[in-house]
Amino acid sequence: MIRRLLLATVLALAAVTVSTAPAQARACKYNYTCVTVFYSDSTRTTVVGEKYEDCTGAVDMWGVRTGYLEFYESPC
Repeated sequence: MIRRLLLATVLALAAVTVSTAPAQARACKYNYTCVTVFYSDSTRTTVVGEKYEDCTGAVDMWGVRTGYLEFYESPC
């Protein structure tokens, strides 16, 4: 009984920790062009960096990566 309670508590804390972590950029799909825009904070008003991936797999990036981002993709 105590083990189950302890396990439930650990799982609940892990769920809270995972849900409050900032989002991470996802991988660009094959044959897609992707743009990831990085912002300074959660208000997403100040752009501090950007990552561009084209259809050939070439990557260009400027600025800094943060946990506050928007991800856009479009097929080639």
